[in-house]
Amino acid sequence: MQSNATLEYDYSIVKLYMWTAVIFGIVGMTIGVLIASQLAFPSLNYLLGEYGTFSRLRPLHTNVVIYGFTVSGIFATFYYVGQRVLKVSLAESKFLQALTKLQFGLYLIAATGLVISLGMGITASKEYAQMEWPLDALIVVIWVIWGIVMFGLIGLRREKTLYISMWYYIATFLGVAMLYLFNNAEVPTIFFSGGLGAWYHSVSMYAGTNDALVQWWWGHNAVAFVFTVPIIAMIYYYLPKESGQAVYSYKLSLLSFWGLMFIYLWAGSHHLLWSTVPDWMQTMGSVFSVVLILPSWGSAINMLLTMKGEWNQLTENPLIKFMVLASTFYMLSTLEGPIQAVKSVNAIAHFTDWIPGHVHDGVLGWVAFMIMSGIMHMSPRVFKREIYSKSLLESQFWIQTIGVVLYFTSMWIAGITQGMMWRAVDEYGNLVYSFIDTVSVLHPYYTIRAVGGLLYLTGVFMFAFNVFKTATAGRRLEQEPRYRSPMA
Repeated sequence: MQSNATLEYDYSIVKLYMWTAVIFGIVGMTIGVLIASQLAFPSLNYLLGEYGTFSRLRPLHTNVVIYGFTVSGIFATFYYVGQRVLKVSLAESKFLQALTKLQFGLYLIAATGLVISLGMGITASKEYAQMEWPLDALIVVIWVIWGIVMFGLIGLRREKTLYISMWYYIATFLGVAMLYLFNNAEVPTIFFSGGLGAWYHSVSMYAGTNDALVQWWWGHNAVAFVFTVPIIAMIYYYLPKESGQAVYSYKLSLLSFWGLMFIYLWAGSHHLLWSTVPDWMQTMGSVFSVVLILPSWGSAINMLLTMKGEWNQLTENPLIKFMVLASTFYMLSTLEGPIQAVKSVNAIAHFTDWIPGHVHDGVLGWVAFMIMSGIMHMSPRVFKREIYSKSLLESQFWIQTIGVVLYFTSMWIAGITQGMMWRAVDEYGNLVYSFIDTVSVLHPYYTIRAVGGLLYLTGVFMFAFNVFKTATAGRRLEQEPRYRSPMA
């Protein structure tokens, strides 16, 4: 049996997904800054004609960030972490190795199809599920291939115990598979009508309130199984490895895992408060959302306590800064979400800018920070070169942190201002403010959001440059960087 020290891992597929994550991160967040600027300066909507309007670019932004940047990060980290914690190399199975290449090729086709179709305005009109049926079918094939490789590696493993990160990756695969199939159940109109449009158009299997319920069962759990579960898998591996500290409590990690699995699935109806959905389902969504604080904070606190006695590393290692702040943002976001799910608070927050503020402090502060720090941790090991510039990484951290803070604070203020102005009535019961009054008062906050987004995007370009220079010009390493203490 080969030891971990002599086992040669196959990082070829890891590198490919790392580069796609970098590229999609730049594209998705550049579009994000543009549409944020369009809200502050509406004339920017006409830069590219109909293809450059907010309504056309917004779904492109969300989908490229979710299915381009984030999913690329998930695949890259899985193929790195999976081999190492299972003590098996992809090179040991030509079949699995070939499947990873097929998966990547199909993934590029799907990503290209996504950008072209949404750019053309071809959409299923479901939040986080805008792809039409040909792309949906392709996504299913890509996901099944990933599952075959995942369980194939598990079957070949030399390490008997499955490390907690693998639990979370498995949950990502199973959760998305179930939710995606149910929510995207649709009938292609090619069977009922002719014309080119029939080839890529479909009708949902659900209608009315049922459609909304299934959609937000998916929508909220896309956040669970794309933005939460695999990112926890990353931090449970990269923070202990980067810091040289063992996970504070393995039992707490398992308790939090099962808590997330049982509770998260039933919180989606909080997106439908004050709607035609039955009241008991709205209440269930609110209750499960509040209870969700426990497993979410369990994971975050477990990570922070992992650094117990080693907080000095925050001054020494910028990657530790990214990971610790990511855990902190995870705590913030998973407290903020349940607060918004309380009916009395939701009455003010719903449809306001507080909602995108909540989404972005989670995505930018938690998801993107972890993916970028994971890629920077992997870079010296997969490229066998030293990180090009740690000072650049340090600068990136502070620029992006300021950007996130400007973004979510401006949206908090804007959202609560909106909610209160919409509800304000005079002594006769008439609305005090017109809709245009609320639009006018929000202009400075929209401007601040655009500035915050621009700062964050600047950090993304710094990150991309650092990865590129690490891969091409970093000092060559004869062996992997050593950890502060011996780890498996």
